[in-house]
Amino acid sequence: MKKYNMLFYIAAIIYLCFSAILLGIGLKSTGNDSMAYKVEVHEVMQQLEQGEQVSAIDLSGYQYLKTVTFLPENADTERLSDFYAGENRVHSCVKPLLFDGTKKGYVRFDYVDEKVDYHMLIAAELVLLIVFLLFFGLLFYIRSHILKPFHTISEMPYELSKGHLNMDLTESKNRLFGKFVWGLGMLRDSLSDSKAKELKLLKEKKLLLLSISHDIKIPLSAIKLYTKALKEDIYDTEEQKKEAVSQIETHAAEIESFVKEIITASSEEILTIEVKNSEFYIKDLVEKVRETYEPKARVVLMDFKIQCYENKLLKGDFEKAFEVIENLMENAFKYGDGRQITIDFYEEEYCQVIRIFNTGSVVPVTEFPHLFDSFFRGSNVGNKAGNGLGLYISKQIMHKMGGEIFAERKESGMAFCVVFEMDG
Repeated sequence: MKKYNMLFYIAAIIYLCFSAILLGIGLKSTGNDSMAYKVEVHEVMQQLEQGEQVSAIDLSGYQYLKTVTFLPENADTERLSDFYAGENRVHSCVKPLLFDGTKKGYVRFDYVDEKVDYHMLIAAELVLLIVFLLFFGLLFYIRSHILKPFHTISEMPYELSKGHLNMDLTESKNRLFGKFVWGLGMLRDSLSDSKAKELKLLKEKKLLLLSISHDIKIPLSAIKLYTKALKEDIYDTEEQKKEAVSQIETHAAEIESFVKEIITASSEEILTIEVKNSEFYIKDLVEKVRETYEPKARVVLMDFKIQCYENKLLKGDFEKAFEVIENLMENAFKYGDGRQITIDFYEEEYCQVIRIFNTGSVVPVTEFPHLFDSFFRGSNVGNKAGNGLGLYISKQIMHKMGGEIFAERKESGMAFCVVFEMDG
């Protein structure tokens, strides 16, 4: 957008240059020709002094002289008044006419001292101004109706590719992008639904593990019962003992099959999290958080503060780091009381800590140790939608980046601290 804005300055400079050139042409022409009329006056005076009549002088070959008027020495008042009457845009000069040393009267020369047609010059300036205004208007239309709306939504596909599905898509009345914006909205909703279905399947998978674990208790109890009976020699006949051993083997086979199912299910990760560790500046992370959540906070009239910080180089994956902050911010908006969110910064044991605090209800002490467990949702969530994986995912990401995340209970709300290793 900045490069495009330069076109406005370039167009203005070009217009000023052309205007200056036209003005220079006019001034130069006037300056060069301001004394040229005197040559023509001198030639005509020589003809008159040689006895030529004023009416006989042909002015068609002269560039500057327009009319020549003679006033006799003893002219009456009326002729004198006509003699000195001027015309617009015409200059005059008066010369005494001497013949054989005797003054016969006066000669008035009407002339113009310019080559340039100022009417044409003004018309050219107006045309140039109109062309400039039309071009400026076209640039402004393209900027406001095409580039600016596109710039607003250009980050959306990139953010969707990174899994950031909570971004608000600003609706545009521009028909040029109506279908495109609608398609992005549909894509975001589709990805969100797919993620919700995936999380639902994962939750069902964990419930399956829990169910299998519960089912193991039945054959295990039976095995313990038959083992106790054999140990205490309760059975009288060998046939009863063999039947007990057979039951133990059957239930042991059941347990073995359950264990295989558990191993198979638990060997698969709940979520596949890929982290590409490198370095990034804290300023870039904070500015992205600011751009994403300041408008959202203004809409809901929430006090959103980002305290002062030093721009340090942190270790980790920038996109995944933002995903962690994004999860915490979304929780703050969703489960807080809507009054305040504050982000502050401090160092601890050569690490950078980013703390996100929101006012609202505090998680009970009994639930506090389970905040980062998968599928865990606190009693303070009410009927708000969620899957209980946000904090679990955030913790896994931070561990893969060599960092940490923990929570703090405050009197007026909850605080979550994200710990990054610093580079150097």
